[in-house]
Amino acid sequence: MKSTIKNIAIIALVALFTASFTTIEKEKKDIKTDKSKVVWKGYKVTGSHEGTIGIQSGALVFEDDKLTGGEFVIDMTTINTTDLEGEYKGKLEGHLKSDDFFGIVNHPQATLVFTKVIASGKNAYNVTGDLTIKGKTNPISFVISIYGNKATASLKVDRTKYDVKYGSSSFFDGLKDKAIYDEFDLVTDLEF
Repeated sequence: MKSTIKNIAIIALVALFTASFTTIEKEKKDIKTDKSKVVWKGYKVTGSHEGTIGIQSGALVFEDDKLTGGEFVIDMTTINTTDLEGEYKGKLEGHLKSDDFFGIVNHPQATLVFTKVIASGKNAYNVTGDLTIKGKTNPISFVISIYGNKATASLKVDRTKYDVKYGSSSFFDGLKDKAIYDEFDLVTDLEF
């Protein structure tokens, strides 16, 4: 009996000792900003507009080849419209950068920090993160898929949660065909 208790104690001690010195290897993989892309698309009653926006920096965190975290800084000064040309392109970009929308003079960056990552398939993860735009932070959920050194994700963002209310029929009456929908899409293609 004493021998059995002694053996169990030794096994428990060895297991505890081994677990104490076994570390899970975290690997932070920086995003190649020059090879990654974020496309935005906003909708209004009479159609839509789309463009790109630059990633200033970003990284995904892996443990044992499984995604466990991530964080990104978006350069709001790079808002670009790709569906217009000339004068109308310049007007829309200027308006998007103004205080009516993203106020880039006072808020030149937006951030996304992953707070929870759950594997949902071989290459897919359900992510919850904190998205900060114009100094306002709100939780957002989306799916990210990872294949080798590339990742893709689509996010639907309610702009009114970030004090971007211009043209929102949720806040202004009588807009009719001038209304701009509250949600816009972000589609990302990342390389790391």
